[in-house]
Amino acid sequence: GYVNIVDRKKDMILSGGENIFSTEVENVLYMHPKILEAAVFGVPDETWGEAVKAAVVLKPHETGTQEEIVKFCKIHLASYKAPKSIDFIEALPKTGSGKIFKKGLRDPFWKGKRRV
Repeated sequence: GYVNIVDRKKDMILSGGENIFSTEVENVLYMHPKILEAAVFGVPDETWGEAVKAAVVLKPHETGTQEEIVKFCKIHLASYKAPKSIDFIEALPKTGSGKIFKKGLRDPFWKGKRRV
């Protein structure tokens, strides 16, 4: 048999009993012609446990809307995997080694809450 490692467990989003791998959603976001960088993470959701949220940096001189990007994602992913909300930011936080610091994006939403 084979073992395929898709994502870090802490980066997996559990929404309505479905496992959603953040890297799968990020790969689709990177296919969008206006997106330069993207990070996907789970945020608390009263109904589903966690909801998919994305933070994106658009390419210079590009504009985009949440609706446009969510629609694009739903073409390439099952609809439950598409981000429920998108933050457009100037730059993603990075670690000293240059990797995207997802914990810094995710933690403010979980303050005072517990991930299951």
